[in-house]
Amino acid sequence: MIGASLLCLAPATADFLAPAAADAQIVESVGTRALGMGGAFVAVASDSTATWWNPAGIAAGPFVDIGWGRDRLEVTEEAPAWRHKNSWFALGTPALGLSYYRLRITDFPSATSGGAAATDRPVQSLAMSQLGVTIVRTLVSGVHVGTTLKRVRGVVRTGPLDNASLSDSAALSDALEQGESLEGGDFQSRYDLDVGFIAVSGPLRLGGTVRNVREPEFFGAGGSSDESAAGMQLPRQVRVGAAFDGAAVGSIPLTVALDADVRTYMTTAGERRMIALGAEQWMFNRRVAVRVGGRVNTRGTRESVATVGLTVAAGGGLYLDGHAVRGGLEDERGWGLATRISF
Repeated sequence: MIGASLLCLAPATADFLAPAAADAQIVESVGTRALGMGGAFVAVASDSTATWWNPAGIAAGPFVDIGWGRDRLEVTEEAPAWRHKNSWFALGTPALGLSYYRLRITDFPSATSGGAAATDRPVQSLAMSQLGVTIVRTLVSGVHVGTTLKRVRGVVRTGPLDNASLSDSAALSDALEQGESLEGGDFQSRYDLDVGFIAVSGPLRLGGTVRNVREPEFFGAGGSSDESAAGMQLPRQVRVGAAFDGAAVGSIPLTVALDADVRTYMTTAGERRMIALGAEQWMFNRRVAVRVGGRVNTRGTRESVATVGLTVAAGGGLYLDGHAVRGGLEDERGWGLATRISF
């Protein structure tokens, strides 16, 4: 099964330089530990959120890691405005993972999005859930491959707005909240997969992942794909990463990581190809971890954001995680809280 899944890397790789027409979901929207490091996590992923970031990563993680949390990321200073709200539960073991992600992706375009006035494209919101099973295989010592097979259910809802009032952050925030409150439509089910690899040798870690291999698309208006039905797509995302883990060689418990998107993809705000840099250091006999990071979009608006994160070990294998995001040309803001049991 995993071998067949990894064959999907070939068409994804061939399409590296071709931007996908898509309007939803960014990888940096789930996982408090990952987002505290700015999204530089593909080679670091070892906790249960590896089921989102790199399915192969759970092979290099603890015996059991169970996590649940909530994340929020938004831009509301000016159109295009968007918001990602997520809640999730994930379980990871070295050979198998289970995950459930519930996402709400809402956006409102700029006045010239698609060459048309904003009044021609109302606020839209994708309500989506993702149930996944992650399977991992070790090829040789320290080299692992994995896939997350997922059933994704979603529906796109749209609604009109009083665009004349959308002149400040509060009004745009209200518009997004109106989009989140939309109801109706028929949920559509799609079957998709993520694939990845991770290689660990001493303090060095290398990883790569392809997310949303089949690029599932969802519609409103009864779920049809005709031109009258609003649609949102989950773009294929290809990312590689490298990390240095000082604790693996008995040095300072400091991890430094670098990630880079290999493939440009489209979002509401335009083209996106990120470079992310992050660090994580454990202190006080591994009772507290501090994280810092940042990422830069090398395409589109060239925005950049800074992130911070904190973990407190509460004892008995219980960890409390938090992160915050701030920056960008459009004043991107975000936060997340999570709880993990790991041993």
